[in-house]
Parts: sequence; structure tokens; C-alpha cells
Amino acid sequence: MELGKTVFETVGGTPLLKLPSISRDLDGVELYAKAEYFNPTGSVKDRAAKAMILDGIARGLLTHDKTIIDATSGNTGISYAALGAALGYKVALCLPANATEERKKLIRLYGAQIIETDPLESSDGAYNECRRLVAEHPEKYFYPDQYNNDANWKAHFEGTAVEIWEQTEHRVTHFVAGTGTSGTFMGTSRGLKHLNPQIKSVLMQPDSPFHGLEGMKHMASTIHPGFFDESIADIKLEVSTEEAYAMIRRLVREEAVLVGVSSGANVAAALKLAKTLPKGSVVVTILCDNGNRYLSGEFWEG
Repeated sequence: MELGKTVFETVGGTPLLKLPSISRDLDGVELYAKAEYFNPTGSVKDRAAKAMILDGIARGLLTHDKTIIDATSGNTGISYAALGAALGYKVALCLPANATEERKKLIRLYGAQIIETDPLESSDGAYNECRRLVAEHPEKYFYPDQYNNDANWKAHFEGTAVEIWEQTEHRVTHFVAGTGTSGTFMGTSRGLKHLNPQIKSVLMQPDSPFHGLEGMKHMASTIHPGFFDESIADIKLEVSTEEAYAMIRRLVREEAVLVGVSSGANVAAALKLAKTLPKGSVVVTILCDNGNRYLSGEFWEG
């Protein structure tokens, strides 16, 4: 009998959390959050990074003489760095210069190179710089391109959606999530609708192009990921930066759940939605990452 698991084998299978304090005023509506910070590097992006790396290997595109490179706002980069290290691959990441110091330190601890880009251009600037580097040196890099790689959303179609379906005992009625690459939203929404076409998909969006929801895209003002399809959203909800900040403080103080700002935005949107739904509804959202990588942020006090 073989004991233990590799890091790759611990990706997925995350718990579905009750939020009794946050949801205490709901009347007959259940609210749950998928705790993706239980993945090995502490974020939902482990699922997509694992899928894209394994897909690259299977197709012969990723070999040990190439460096994995991609644009990231932080979390996918941490996942690439860790999983790449586990398999012995070099990793280089284009990252906005204003990404949190915790994220940068984690990436460097795993041995990856950071190429900082203009913070004013956000994730779009990192994306454009990455494409420039790959065009100049195609022989040097394996470029998964998380914004256009179908392995990204399929990881959630095959994993996250099925887990939510089983963990709610097939009772989930609404799925709520924001979008960065949109892989989590697209794959989980498609997967749940495949299992039950009556399930409603709810797209959370920042309420302004100039927002503080790190890792989340305001789709009306940014480059759209290639596989993003807005028509899959049955409902759209906007969340302000202040609402997200208030929710992460509530989560850590009332539920002992320490998560990042995008998670706060997801829960804020899910709670808004839940208050409008009939009894018997079951709402599920995503806790994207661990709050430890945001401890230097000023938003914890308030």
C-alpha cells in the first residue's frame, strides 16, 4: 500500500462551509461558501494551474528546457511557481508592480522569477508584456495563457462543479462568483448547468473600473478572456470595494474565516442575492484565497 499524496494530488476536494453568523437573518435560504483556500498553495488557482501544466506536458508543449511563463495578478502565479517547482520546471511571471508584498514573497520563495509591470495598467499590462516576451523568444517559453486556455475552465467543469453538486446533495439552486480569468465562473457555471439546467449562475462584478477587488476584472472596461461568455450569467450583481472590505472583516471576526478581498466580494453578492430568494433556495459562492497574503492591507481595520 502506497501512503501519502504528492502536492498535485491534494488539489481540489475542498470543503463547503456553512456561514451561520453571516446568514443568520436569512429566512429559509441556505448560504454556503466553497473554501478554496484549502488547496495546497491557498487559492482556487491551484486547480487551473495544475490542469494547464498537465495539459502542456500531455501535448508535448512543456518540456524541461522551457520556462513556464504567464501573466497573473498573483494567485495563479503562486500556483504556477509551487506546482512548477514540484515538477522541476522554471517559472517566470509577469505581475503588476502593486501586487501585495506577501504574494511577491511567496512567488520568490518557490523559486520563480517576477517581471513587474506598470501598476496603472493592472492585469492587462501584465498580459501584454507576457505576450511581448513570448513573441520575442518563443523557443524559451511554455505559455499556458490562462486567459485563453480551455484547460482553465474545464478544471472547474470537471472538479469544482461536481464537488458543489455532491456537497449540497444536488440541492444547489444558485452559484455566485466574480471573474478574473473567468475560469472559475465559466467552468463551474457550465458544470452545474450540465448537471441541472435550472441552476442559476450569478456574475459578481466590481461596481467601478477603479476598484480595489484585487484579482477581479470589471469586464466592461478591460480585455475579455477568450473563453468568457457573459450570456451564461442569469443574474448580474455589482459589489463596491467598501462592501467587500466590510465583509472580509465580518468573515474573520464572526466566522473565523480569513480570506482575501475577492472572497469578501463574492460573499457580499451571495448574501445580497440570498435575501431576495424564496425559501428552499441554496446559494453557493467561492472563497478564492487565504487572507494571509493580504495582511499588509489597510482594509482590515474599520
